Amino acid sequence: MVKLSILMPVYNEEAHVAEALKQTLAVDYPCDVEVIVVDDGSRDATAEVLSRIDDPRVRVITHPRNRGKGAAIHTAARHASGDYLVILDADLEYDPQDLPKLLAPVLDGRAQVVYGNRVFGAHTAYSFWYVMGNKAITTAANVFFNSYLGDLETCFKLMPVSLFRSLNLRSRGFGMEAEITAKLLRRKIKPYEVPISYRARSREDGKKITWRDGVEALWILGRERVRRVPQQ
Repeated sequence: MVKLSILMPVYNEEAHVAEALKQTLAVDYPCDVEVIVVDDGSRDATAEVLSRIDDPRVRVITHPRNRGKGAAIHTAARHASGDYLVILDADLEYDPQDLPKLLAPVLDGRAQVVYGNRVFGAHTAYSFWYVMGNKAITTAANVFFNSYLGDLETCFKLMPVSLFRSLNLRSRGFGMEAEITAKLLRRKIKPYEVPISYRARSREDGKKITWRDGVEALWILGRERVRRVPQQ
């Protein structure tokens, strides 16, 4: 039997986190699951909302101050007891009902790492520039590492817990997405991609990523491309 650890970083999501957990726990998974929520120093009522969650599959960990999405994922991964992990934001942009689709290639032996590939459309994209920025970052990774990924910045990245921990990630913010992919591709691990649904929220709804995060992602990809691999 396989156990899946769902890592949910949360920062100022009082309006969405309860519904995000409700939807996540309602999925008919083909395996055991746990949800590890890390409240990354929220300053709104997120902690109060999380204190009302009563489900043995959910574990809540709190950072006393905001340290960034990457740091929250680091903390969650340290506490994961599953065989595989996947990241799921609490902003309702991703549909937890897609998670069994990511598990399927793992459970039938076709893949070790699976990414959810978002299909952008007029009703799902945050903006033209957001989509173009995502495509530019993904293209850069494909050029640097001679791969053909469709969506580097996807939140849905499923892989063995042991593999994730072995990547020794340094990024503490949104740049973690690029660092994960770069380090996998350097190891010649090419993620298996499955199509997923997506609904981007607006700035007014709390979207946090900015163009600066895109610049950081490109810098991280370049850094990992030229980084020397230690001699064994």
